[in-house]
Amino acid sequence: MMPDLGKYASDVLAAYGITFVLLGGLIILSLRKSAKIKKRLKSAEERRKSNG
Repeated sequence: MMPDLGKYASDVLAAYGITFVLLGGLIILSLRKSAKIKKRLKSAEERRKSNG
């Protein structure tokens, strides 16, 4: 249930919205970077195995 925020409701809700968008973006960027690093690690490990 939402508390009564009075005249600050729009400011508070905007701050929450911006926060959730930024957190979502950070999560997406982190997952993409993780996938890229895992791919590079797998490639490096395969090269190492094939070279001895």
